[in-house]
Amino acid sequence: MSNVIVQDVKQNFLYPIHPYHGKDYFKGLIPNRQLQQFTSQVSYIAGLHNNGKLSTQQAYQRIETLWEILESAD
Repeated sequence: MSNVIVQDVKQNFLYPIHPYHGKDYFKGLIPNRQLQQFTSQVSYIAGLHNNGKLSTQQAYQRIETLWEILESAD
């Protein structure tokens, strides 16, 4: 397998994106995807924090950065 395919498989495994089934498909598709990515990344950060791999401050800073990226995507 090529390196690009392996990276794509890893990305889809770590951050799965579920299909959007909202009323206005084209308006909701991109925000839904961005929100799913945000929540999966926050979940990993919370797991690292709970296992002692990240301090509370580090976890907060990473989540805050993700939130700013999500807000700027509007």
